[in-house]
Amino acid sequence: MRILRTIAEVRAAITQERGAGKTVGLVPTMGAFHEGHLSLMRQARTHNDLVVVSLFVNPTQFAPNEDLSSYPRDEESDARQAVQEGVDILFAPAASEIYPDGFATSIHVSGLTDVLDGASRGAHHFDGVATVVTKLFGIVRPDVAYFGQKDAQQVLVVRRVVRDLDLDVRIEACPIVREPDGLAMSSRNVYLDAAAREQAAALNRALDAAQALHESGERAADRIVRAAREVLDDAGIAPEYLELRDAETLERVTTGDRDTLLAVAARVGAARLIDNHVLKGAR
Repeated sequence: MRILRTIAEVRAAITQERGAGKTVGLVPTMGAFHEGHLSLMRQARTHNDLVVVSLFVNPTQFAPNEDLSSYPRDEESDARQAVQEGVDILFAPAASEIYPDGFATSIHVSGLTDVLDGASRGAHHFDGVATVVTKLFGIVRPDVAYFGQKDAQQVLVVRRVVRDLDLDVRIEACPIVREPDGLAMSSRNVYLDAAAREQAAALNRALDAAQALHESGERAADRIVRAAREVLDDAGIAPEYLELRDAETLERVTTGDRDTLLAVAARVGAARLIDNHVLKGAR
């Protein structure tokens, strides 16, 4: 595996491989790898000749009051794990490489970014995501890029960027990877002390309760959401949001007759955590 730091190095390496007719899979990450990241790398390894993983804590998607300075970083550990998963190139640039002096461009996706995490964290968050992902696509020129379904809204935003800008890359959303108690794996889970870690497991239990109600035949959105909220209330968790929305457009829904996204965000201990379940509509 090669660890590359500059755009020029990555482009040169990939151009050489593409000249041999190889396909390229990209896994964009902010590092602090866990099993969720590794599952994306395995998907990329299975279906592509060349696997590129980007490791970049993107400053433009953090607000001033968020955890940019304390976000978990361990490049040495990440590199060891990437080698074990058969990654070919680990692209680990400095912020100045991605955002050189004078950088003045931002990509904004209207509509999809106005709700859920966009409303909770601010418009800057998905502007930062859309901009850095578009840069990575331009640098790596992957055939396929792999994202985790835990960041469901991010996946929808990236797909809209690809569609609207006619980018030649396929977006693959991979299933959420969970701890044995159901907690979605996240780099921010390291912020949780023992008590908060136990409390955080209620997020998935809440989504499970709502999904079970939906699968029993309930279609009223308010009742489905209420089932999840009751579990959070019992665990002492006050969510930033807990909403049922259309799984593609993120528009509000009153019934679960079509595919919907039940999404939650909450602060538990020192961590801000997100999770979601897709509730399948009638086929």
